[in-house]
Amino acid sequence: MSNDKYQNKYRIPSNRWQGYDYGADGCYYVTICTKNRIHYLGEIVDGEMRLSEIGKVAGQIWIEIPKHFPFVILDEFVVMPNHIHGILIIHKTDENNGDVINKDVINHVSTRLKIGGITGNHCPMLHQNLGRVLRWFKGRVSFECHSFADFAWQERFHDSIIRDHVGLNNIRAYIFNNPQNWNDDELNENHIKTE
Repeated sequence: MSNDKYQNKYRIPSNRWQGYDYGADGCYYVTICTKNRIHYLGEIVDGEMRLSEIGKVAGQIWIEIPKHFPFVILDEFVVMPNHIHGILIIHKTDENNGDVINKDVINHVSTRLKIGGITGNHCPMLHQNLGRVLRWFKGRVSFECHSFADFAWQERFHDSIIRDHVGLNNIRAYIFNNPQNWNDDELNENHIKTE
């Protein structure tokens, strides 16, 4: 029997941008969904998000990300009934070694929060990237909530690289307004697509 019988047959292709270093300084818009888009995190009532106990835990742990990953700056985020949207900024160095537009956005956003700690602006650990941060977040929420319900996240997450101030401000507005626009949200299972 050949060892390569199932090789790449059931492999799901990555939705990450091939060749991009997700550990490099950058601004990322991420969406993390609950498994089967179950409303574990709360509900929308009159255009406002009412967090469940799991939603409260998820929001608190999101806020704690920079304590565990001091190179991460948090920007706008929202906990929705079955997903979280957030902007994460990876800012490890002051060197201009990345996309100039993206670097300009990082510098603009990073003035809102100073990075510090023992290592200052430099993180000596390898493999500190977006995927690792989000795996930690999802794992920590799952661990903290295992006694509340049969809670689970969708295996993957969605991300977009934010390249300029216009994109950053548009995404901030989308996240901020997401609870009021829940009826039209494509992650709302009651959303009806109009063509």
